[in-house]
Amino acid sequence: QVQLVESGGDLVLPGGSLRLSCTASGSIFSIYLMGWYRQAPGKQRELVAHITNSGSTNVADSVRGRFTISRNNAENTVYLQMNSLKPEDTAVYYCNVQGLRNNGRRDAFDAWGRGTLGTVSS
Repeated sequence: QVQLVESGGDLVLPGGSLRLSCTASGSIFSIYLMGWYRQAPGKQRELVAHITNSGSTNVADSVRGRFTISRNNAENTVYLQMNSLKPEDTAVYYCNVQGLRNNGRRDAFDAWGRGTLGTVSS
């Protein structure tokens, strides 16, 4: 089993910042992709950003220049620094981690966190 623990969601004013973090633990041999998705009320879940184990990133157009994704490979942790927040950034943010299990067969896993709510409102 692989567990993800997210933190950092909060209520902030427009123009404010939040920093989300997500740590993976459990039977992990390696992680090759860590990312963040979000789901706003009444909308589908969408990719915000992801980062490979070599540090290559992919960031959604809607947040590019405002959000930065980073990771600490030694701690199996991914971060999302969100600046210049807008009301339309309000959503539940979900962490996603993909890798291989440490179970002898090296089975692939695709784990999701429970989500953390970020609300941008005056």
